[in-house]
Amino acid sequence: MRFFMKAPKLNIFAATNEHELLRKLVRKFAEEELEPGAFKRDREEFFDKELFKKLGDLGLLGITAPEEYGGSAMDATAAVIVHEEIAAVDAGMALAYLAHSMLCVNNISLNGSSEQKAFYLPKLCTGEWIGAMAISEPQAGTDVRALSTTATPIPEGYIINGTKLWITNGAQDEQKTPADVLFLYAKIKNQEHKQKISSFIIQNNQQGYKVGQKLSNKLGMRSSITAELVFDDCHIRSDQLVGHEGEAFLHMMRNLQIERLTLAAISLGIARRCLVIMNKYASERIAFNQPIAKFGQIQKYIAESYAKYKAARSYIYNIAYQTELNHAHGRIDSDAVKLFASTAAKEIADAAIQVLGGYGYMGEYVVERLWRDAKLLEIGGGTIEAHQKNMTEDLQKRPYALFD
Repeated sequence: MRFFMKAPKLNIFAATNEHELLRKLVRKFAEEELEPGAFKRDREEFFDKELFKKLGDLGLLGITAPEEYGGSAMDATAAVIVHEEIAAVDAGMALAYLAHSMLCVNNISLNGSSEQKAFYLPKLCTGEWIGAMAISEPQAGTDVRALSTTATPIPEGYIINGTKLWITNGAQDEQKTPADVLFLYAKIKNQEHKQKISSFIIQNNQQGYKVGQKLSNKLGMRSSITAELVFDDCHIRSDQLVGHEGEAFLHMMRNLQIERLTLAAISLGIARRCLVIMNKYASERIAFNQPIAKFGQIQKYIAESYAKYKAARSYIYNIAYQTELNHAHGRIDSDAVKLFASTAAKEIADAAIQVLGGYGYMGEYVVERLWRDAKLLEIGGGTIEAHQKNMTEDLQKRPYALFD
């Protein structure tokens, strides 16, 4: 007698046929459209807007946005798949995609009013408009409460003053055209001197909003544009406030998990590509009359890299499977998954360079670019030190429940 029914296998990496088709679609696009120019875009620090807009033609720029506003209404697993596949070819483009689709589009989808969604999302989803999000400042990054950009209320809206720094997609081109749509965090400055951090949507045709400088000569992620944004008495309308005054932390928490999850997915794409390259090279490179894959030192690099990659992949897709996009989840796993994956990607890229030796140090073998790209993920979207702090605090609050 059978007492237990055999449960169907759960494929967290592609829970539905739609996910399988999505991976094939994005991988094909990445290999055929992104790969040929990846080296040149990196060397020239060039963001290809026309190539980016093709992601809109495929329905990817609004991957999590509602269908009624032009989005694809897909889930966190789909978002992870897209970021992983693009990053395996061009992590800089993946970062630009994340800034647009997760930090801007998904933020508006989760937190904007129906009027804001109807106005902004359709053109963002097609790629006609390019989106970004701005939190970081010259003296404020991880410590959000230290923000100094202000929004002073006036009868018809607000006046924004301040500077934002390290903004991906902050500029669109060499002419320093600002992002078409910017999801901005600033402090409300009122007569009671109560400064409440609030969210706003800024349009690039508004006077007083401009690019201060396009940040060049970056270590990695060079096919995305990073910029300084300056607000000098930028007048905005009342309907550009997202939600109510003082709700920014709620907006951040609603978007936090998918942001860090997709940053981890970029790490995963980098790690996978490095692993493929080093494994292939080790089987073909002959030394002392045998492939170097026969040597214990090389086996250590490959085997440990594979184990790290598989652990990161399982963790990322497990959290993606559990994530509901319209809920503010606990932060511990969004911190932990990015903490582990970002460091794993850097270590795997480093191992790949070591396996390839002198060739790994050269641009044509890709791994040196992936190594440079990987480093940012230990800094951007929350530093690894911030993740460690957050996780320890959460574990102290719930010392047992989190281990169930």
